[in-house]
Amino acid sequence: MKTILGTAIFAAALSIGANAAKAADAYFAGGCFWCIESDFEKLRGVGNVVSGYTGGNTKNPTYKQVTGGNTGHYEAVRIPYNPSQVSYEQLLHAFFRSVDPTDAGGQFCDRGNSYRTAVFVSNATERAAAEAAKARAEADLGQKIVTPILNASTFYNAEEYHQDYYKKDELVVTRRGPKSKANAYKFYRDACGRDNRVRQLWGSSAAFLG
Repeated sequence: MKTILGTAIFAAALSIGANAAKAADAYFAGGCFWCIESDFEKLRGVGNVVSGYTGGNTKNPTYKQVTGGNTGHYEAVRIPYNPSQVSYEQLLHAFFRSVDPTDAGGQFCDRGNSYRTAVFVSNATERAAAEAAKARAEADLGQKIVTPILNASTFYNAEEYHQDYYKKDELVVTRRGPKSKANAYKFYRDACGRDNRVRQLWGSSAAFLG
């Protein structure tokens, strides 16, 4: 009985370990984190994407501090994913084709250091994959890509009101009157020209615009 029970416990532990090994995180910066969050949550194998800040030195930064430009942080996202359903390489492929990686000054209508693009890597394997994806994207695009590949550092979750912004029904005041946050997000995305620029740049290869 002890042997059977011990074997069962050991098998369960192996199963838990295998499931835990499936979980992974990717860290990207691509301008407004609302938009990256909205895009990547469409992918099979991706969990609840988290908006946040990383790459700088200020601890526990606020949105106001980060967009003020003095923290060194990027607006970024943490993308939890299941490698058995979507690979890191596939995430990288989609990322480069969902932004303007030729723009060193921000993204679309959002200007300044906090809105620049970047890929944050946690180990040598991720770095090699990111460098290969960048080279492939540059070859496909035929233009110089300025998106840096940076070592991952502490990721700070953004304020709660930023999380899943594109899904929320709460009313906010916009220049066109009260709107739900979801509608305000769509208005912002359209007005910022994000999708138009990505489509212009990548054509039929643009990610998330099918």
